Amino acid sequence: MTSSHFTARVYYEDTDFSGNVYHAAYLHFFERARTEFLRERGVHHSELVKDGIAFAVRSMSIDFKAAAHIDDLLEVTTEVGSLTAARLNLVQSISLDGVEITRAEVQVVAIKTSGGVARMPRELLDLLKA
Repeated sequence: MTSSHFTARVYYEDTDFSGNVYHAAYLHFFERARTEFLRERGVHHSELVKDGIAFAVRSMSIDFKAAAHIDDLLEVTTEVGSLTAARLNLVQSISLDGVEITRAEVQVVAIKTSGGVARMPRELLDLLKA
């Protein structure tokens, strides 16, 4: 399975009083990268919702190794770790100048917009495997 790369610039609003990126801002970088990962595969949240399916983060483990700062240009990499009919495990990392500064393991589940767990359609699973 291939990886996806997303570039994110650190803005003033992403930082805290110390000038470092605030820990919760990394969640935004990871979320945007996951959305672009899906888009690159032709999967759009708006289309999934029309089919009664959405994705929800079930769990996330983050390892903060170093801080990013205002104006830094970050590269967020997203890769599929494993995939089942209802669950997508992703490995994401944020690098600065080629050095990994943050890593996350994310479990995303498919849910029905009406409630409950959903099985992803075969076409969607095939796109995520590509």
